[in-house]
Amino acid sequence: MCMNSRCDQDNHILFSHRTQFHCHCVCVCERRKMMVNFAVVLGLLMTAHLCYATGNGFQVMKHLNRFNKPSMKSIKSPDGDIIDCVHISNQAAFDHPSLKNHQIQMKPNFHPEGMNYESMKASSEKQETIPQLWRLNGNCPKGTIPIRRTKKEDILRASSINKYGKKTSQSTVAHPTSVDLDLINQSGHQHAIAYVEGEFYGAKATMNVWDPQIQQSNEFSLSQIWLLGGSFASDLNSIEVGWQVSPDLYGDNHTRFFTYWTSDAYQATGCYNLLCSGFIQINNEIALGASISPISKYHGSQYDISILVWKDPEQGNWWMQFGNGKVLGYWPASLFSYLTDSASMIQWGGEVVNSASDGQHTTTQMGSGHFPEEGFGKSSYFRNVQIVDGSNSLRVPKDIQTFTEEPNCYDVQTGKNGAWGSYIFYGGPGRNQNCP
Repeated sequence: MCMNSRCDQDNHILFSHRTQFHCHCVCVCERRKMMVNFAVVLGLLMTAHLCYATGNGFQVMKHLNRFNKPSMKSIKSPDGDIIDCVHISNQAAFDHPSLKNHQIQMKPNFHPEGMNYESMKASSEKQETIPQLWRLNGNCPKGTIPIRRTKKEDILRASSINKYGKKTSQSTVAHPTSVDLDLINQSGHQHAIAYVEGEFYGAKATMNVWDPQIQQSNEFSLSQIWLLGGSFASDLNSIEVGWQVSPDLYGDNHTRFFTYWTSDAYQATGCYNLLCSGFIQINNEIALGASISPISKYHGSQYDISILVWKDPEQGNWWMQFGNGKVLGYWPASLFSYLTDSASMIQWGGEVVNSASDGQHTTTQMGSGHFPEEGFGKSSYFRNVQIVDGSNSLRVPKDIQTFTEEPNCYDVQTGKNGAWGSYIFYGGPGRNQNCP
């Protein structure tokens, strides 16, 4: 019976034949309850959407407008990226307070001694192949720089809108002389590196490029050169250049060329690529954050890229060169504290994030995903490793040391020979029978 119910009051005609229509009354009553509940849920969703549109949505649009500058041309890359050709004077670098009136330096005053820049540049111009996918579909005109367009989805993947494009304050560089296991477990960052300590004004190496497998989207795998200054505390200065696979940052598992910088140990300053003011790009051929192609194959063809970072002894800016003779741009000296003088440590190697979400070590690979003892064609490497000394000369580093937190997960080895000079093999599979 539905007596004394709202259904009984609203549908009294049905109850003139209660025995026959009792079940129908219950159905009408329940249906109305469901409709009321649905209306409440719909209202909450609309309210949430309105809050997003007026709150977070506004912040997302604000960030998109800051990242995506007006372009003179746009190119659709085969991997789905949009590359915008932005006038060189409109790039994000000049949003930085200390760079408002900065005069763009279109070339370094000095290159390191020991490299024939003009010869390398001429050779590079003859070999037009650029190992980035977007170049298959077009070029950016001179006077512009290629910038990977940021999408709304990119920003929303970040832990917060303001942290998009930035490492977390818990990010760590490998600290070989002081291993804090609690900090390692807390940050989840693991490394396999070779390093030198001293006074340095640049670093160079050629590294092969891989597509390591990532277990879950909040992890990444990278291979890079670090130029470090200051302590490993809140005042660390770092310039980082290499390749990475980072699903959270890019929304896919493509291998991408990247840079990073910080002047306060990843707390408030710095970012990846051109996602904040800082690095000034002058080159119209290479896009930071864009996919690299082709990729090395296990027991197959090996593809590598060459990176040089050095300090201009006259202006004090830190310059970056990609490949043979392609100068990409520079980090102005005013961004840094310790690196306004020199770097005190150079590192070459790999880094992964181990979230250990299931209580086991991640299966995220470093480099090729194979240990260094497997050697060429199977392991990841840095070859022709060099540093820039106080006389602005390229030198083979002395007293190279190695470091890894968990050698059963990721390891590193060094060596020398005539063709490769000083070299490094590094990497590993992550979880295995010796790395549970």
